[in-house]
Amino acid sequence: MRFRINFLVAALAVGGATLACVGVTALAQANSNQAGNESTGQRQGRGSFPFGGRGVLGTVTEVAADHYTIKTDSGETLTVYYSVNTRIMKQGPGRGPGQARRGHNTDAEAVDGPRTPPQPLKPTDIKVGDIITAGGEEDTAKKSIGAIFIAQIDPERARQMREMQANYGKTWLAGRITGIEGTTITIEGMIDHARHSIEVDENTSFRKRRDSITLADIQSGEQLRAEGSLKGGIFLATTVTASEARNRGQAPDGNPASRAIPQPE
Repeated sequence: MRFRINFLVAALAVGGATLACVGVTALAQANSNQAGNESTGQRQGRGSFPFGGRGVLGTVTEVAADHYTIKTDSGETLTVYYSVNTRIMKQGPGRGPGQARRGHNTDAEAVDGPRTPPQPLKPTDIKVGDIITAGGEEDTAKKSIGAIFIAQIDPERARQMREMQANYGKTWLAGRITGIEGTTITIEGMIDHARHSIEVDENTSFRKRRDSITLADIQSGEQLRAEGSLKGGIFLATTVTASEARNRGQAPDGNPASRAIPQPE
């Protein structure tokens, strides 16, 4: 089995830290509990913090006492199992990706919009036709997921998530900085884990949290988000937002549960 979870999707779904923290804590515990699965012919879960795996987003087609059946955008049918340990929440619509409040152009707000607190749900609150996202332990053979968390998504939020994923590499990029040479920043992409080159010029603005910085202030190992466009096959950034380098799954206080998309000071 493997873990099917996308930290970006989770953060977008619930407006940031709350469910993201739930996902990290549960995933870390589940990873520990999965030791030994290799010997049974099942692939051990490897939650590659903070953006491991692929998130599940789909429309509910069936509701049962212990599971939901969903249909993804690609037409795939999956069974999402839940239990008393599954965190089920709801998040309403929010500001779209990259639309931070004026004067508050922070990395977290640019990614996940305003922080509307998620609302806990009962399993029976989710109905056929609802859009949900889920993360947890996946059985690829059975096309099922033992969910760590499930979030009911407002249709507008779901549209924003799909749009953001479709535009990855076209109008925005994000990931861990692996190198800086001249005016070219190289990153390991957080969604595809592929190598991406980001070109900057005299018109590029740089920020870290709320502070204006320069290219010289950015270091390898830090997390980066860039907005811009493709010019002749090269991604040219108009804005670059960096955040401090951290160990995967590790927050500055050493608590993996508090590791989420960077928050404003």
